[in-house]
Amino acid sequence: MPTKIRLQRHGRKGRPFYHIVIADGRAPRDGRFIEKIGVYNPLTKPADIDLDFDRALYWLQTGAQPTDTVRAIFSYKGVLYKLHLLNGVKKGALTPEQVEERFSAWLEEKETKIRRKISERELQQKEELKKIKEQESKLNEERSAEIAKKLAKQAEKEAAKLQEEAEAALAEEEQAEQSETPAETEETPAETEKPPAETEKPPAETEEPPAETEEPAAE
Repeated sequence: MPTKIRLQRHGRKGRPFYHIVIADGRAPRDGRFIEKIGVYNPLTKPADIDLDFDRALYWLQTGAQPTDTVRAIFSYKGVLYKLHLLNGVKKGALTPEQVEERFSAWLEEKETKIRRKISERELQQKEELKKIKEQESKLNEERSAEIAKKLAKQAEKEAAKLQEEAEAALAEEEQAEQSETPAETEETPAETEKPPAETEKPPAETEEPPAETEEPAAE
């Protein structure tokens, strides 16, 4: 089997990254390899690719077959385009100077697109972060309004309870005052009845002189 250019998985579960390796086509995916020519991390935006461009081009020229994912990586980094231009030199369609000129122009355009994509991504992240903050602020305002409403209801209940207690205490005081006033008014007639008892004594004193006048008659 021909030599393969493929990915070799590394990293923990859910957080993978890959080595770009040259391996025998009969070897297992994560087994022994001939040479490591790069690292690919798909978790970043955009993906982080560290590639030895010249070694990748060399292995392609020797007939190594990349997997679909590695082929996409090589296309993204311009390895396949450079190989295409070099094949044009072999055929006599291009000169080495034209190859370098065209590849430099392609590379500059590619880097411009990447920078623009990164800027768009950063702008999008800022917009998303702004939306998240606005949503959090709105939720906080709603929660604050709900808490204020609950506190207001609780304050109203406490105020109503205090008012009821105050009215009940006032009613008890008024009832106590009303129950005390009849007792005081009943005591005053008893006091006014005493003078007639005192006016009856003088007639008893006037009856004694006739008894004294009877003694001389006995002698």
